[in-house]
Amino acid sequence: MTDHLSRTVRSDAHDNRVRILDAARAVFGEEGLSAPVREVARHAGVGTATLYRHFPTKQALIVETFAEQRRACRAVVGDALADPDPWHGFRSLVERMCELHAHGRGFAEAFMTAFPEAVDFPAERERTLRAVAALARRAQETGRLRPGFVVEDLVLMLTAHRGFQDTPRAARVTASRRFAAYVIEAFRAAPETGVPAPLPPAPHLPLTHPPSTP
Repeated sequence: MTDHLSRTVRSDAHDNRVRILDAARAVFGEEGLSAPVREVARHAGVGTATLYRHFPTKQALIVETFAEQRRACRAVVGDALADPDPWHGFRSLVERMCELHAHGRGFAEAFMTAFPEAVDFPAERERTLRAVAALARRAQETGRLRPGFVVEDLVLMLTAHRGFQDTPRAARVTASRRFAAYVIEAFRAAPETGVPAPLPPAPHLPLTHPPSTP
């Protein structure tokens, strides 16, 4: 009886943890990191006390919530560095980073923001930027990446890309892919000869109208 009860308790705790992380991805992904912890708990169907037993701080919850995306980010950078064609690797990095950020508003904010109590994100961001800088130097040596590119341009691109988080989910990834295509052309040292490659499809975005004057 005792063993059965212990297994039940462990199983319930595991299920609660899974529900909390699923809820955090959904809530932070839609509302950003400013979303309160109580909203994550409500979405998961647990009390805030249960959430804090698993994750003592909001920073701890954020770090664990985006662990999978962080692994994906490392894979994107690693694949780009391993590409024998540095320019192709650089293009792939831009495309895949934009798509990764398009799928999660919370991850984009976490990647771009320094958390004093969550040292993993700033350290990982610095490693990523150093790797991008190394890849950029190799791509510039091929003459295909414009010589004026600096790693801060990637930060500028990702900062601009965060604007897509306010677009409807259905159009977000489509918009991100088209944005990445334009950015890659801006980073290119010189236009390609011949017929340019077609752009990804344009997203259907709602237009906002200025307020009417009285």
